[in-house]
Amino acid sequence: MYPVELTIPMSRDLTDFGFESLKNDQEVIDAIENTSGTLLLVVNSVCGCAAANARPGAKMAIRNEKHPSRCVTVFAGVDRSATDKAREYLLPYPPSSPAIGLFKDGKLVHMLERHQIEGRSAQMIADNLVQAFDHHC
Repeated sequence: MYPVELTIPMSRDLTDFGFESLKNDQEVIDAIENTSGTLLLVVNSVCGCAAANARPGAKMAIRNEKHPSRCVTVFAGVDRSATDKAREYLLPYPPSSPAIGLFKDGKLVHMLERHQIEGRSAQMIADNLVQAFDHHC
């Protein structure tokens, strides 16, 4: 577990942009199961690929004309119960952070795992998500 103070700026990178931070398993359940339409879930992380690729890519993507109705985030290594519960909804994909999942009416319809984020530019991440938004949103 990381000290919360260390991760505040990394969390704010998304929450200041309109992402809702989910802190426990019940908030994750409510968000995924009770959001009609589309929901983007970002599993945030302290790693460099979250800072350079995942967070900027997600923020660029939600500027698209078609975008999810709701954007949420959990922070791996900080919000343990929320992250564990989010990862249950991301199955059959193995736990990874960062990770980005798009849900439609509570069902996972698109997934980016760490290996699809790491080493790719934020623009590539955004382009991938925009294609998914254009199809599902």
